[in-house]
This record gives sequence, C-alpha cells and structure tokens, in this order.
Amino acid sequence: MRLSSDEVIFWQHGFFKLNETIITTWALMLVLVLGAKWITSRLSPGIHISRWQSTLEIIVSGIRKQIQEVGLQRPEVYIGFIGTLFLFIALSNLCTILPYYEPPTGSLSTTAALAICVCIAVPLFGIAEQGIGGYLKTYIKPTPLMLPFHVISEISRTLALAIRLFGNIMSGSIILGILLTITPFIFPVVMSALGLLTGMVQAYIFSILATVYIAAASSERSE
Repeated sequence: MRLSSDEVIFWQHGFFKLNETIITTWALMLVLVLGAKWITSRLSPGIHISRWQSTLEIIVSGIRKQIQEVGLQRPEVYIGFIGTLFLFIALSNLCTILPYYEPPTGSLSTTAALAICVCIAVPLFGIAEQGIGGYLKTYIKPTPLMLPFHVISEISRTLALAIRLFGNIMSGSIILGILLTITPFIFPVVMSALGLLTGMVQAYIFSILATVYIAAASSERSE
C-alpha cells in the first residue's frame, strides 16, 4: 500500500522529480481553468438562465456569504483566492470516485503548498487593507514583547493547516485500502461515499480557516 502519490515517480533527473502528485495537481488546475473559461463564456444577464449558470451563482453566492459572515465586509476582494482554494480541494477529493485516482491533498507536499499560499496571502491582504505600517504594528500589540509569539503563531498555524488537511485525507485513503483487503465490496463503497463527504467538509474547513486568518489580518482598519 502506498502512503502517498509522491511515491509514483514518472521522471527524475537528479533532485528534480515528476511524480503522480504533480501531474494530478496540474491536471486538476487545468480542469478548473478550462471549466471556469467554459462556464463564464456562457453566462447570460437575462432572466432565463441555464442550469449551469444557476448552479454557479448558488456556489458563488454561498462563498460570498460565508466570507462576509466571517467578518470580511468586501467579499468580492477575497472570493477569487478563497473560492479557488475551496474548489481545488473539493474537486481533488470528489475525484476519488475515479479508478486508480489518488487525491493530491493526500500528499504533504500539496497541503504544505496550500498552507504556504494562505501564509503569503494573509499579510498581503492585511497590508492591502491597513498599509504596511498598520499591518506590522499588529505584531507588537499590545506590547513589543509579543513579537516572537506572533511570529511563532504564523508558523504554527501554517503547519497546522498543512498537517490537518494531509492527515484527514491520507487517513481516509489508508482506511479504505485496508477495508478493501479484508472486507467485502459493499462496505468499502459505503466508506468511499463517506470519504467524499469528509473531503467536502475538509475543503470547507480549510477555506474557512484561511478566511478567518485573512479577516484577523485585515480587521484593524475597520476597528
């Protein structure tokens, strides 16, 4: 049993490797880009809209509402980043219904990359809202003695984001693999369906946590 799709290597030259995780990740990104291009090219401003547009509007409205409820009063500024995080993780986990597919979110390299994206986005959005001086002041509030603790907090929450998503997805895949070897076919199918639900929940949790961190970094101006 493989612990991660990182173990499947298609090409290697010295330190550089092309493994299944990289290929799957780029394939999912390509699907998202082409899907977004196809869907948005068929949008209609009229009263009568297609089912695809109706579904898209429901998804976008739901993401906007969640962002606003967390505390960000201008969800249109953040929906591109947070919405993309949610859709990528959700699609990655939903595709587990495909044969021979292993989600890239079951690899620590992918979840670490997603967490680093959040780690970079938090100060960028914070600086955009408060200015660089206003954002940096948050590291020394209420006293300069808090500076090292704020830095440690930034690092620890990035690690927590990466490990939480990786652990939940990988553990589900391992449990399913074990059940396939020791039980009949029906029970693993049920567990697989439960895994799809868990994957969607993990996509939601990751996106909400990213939103909370961005909201915390951007809240000083509104105060």
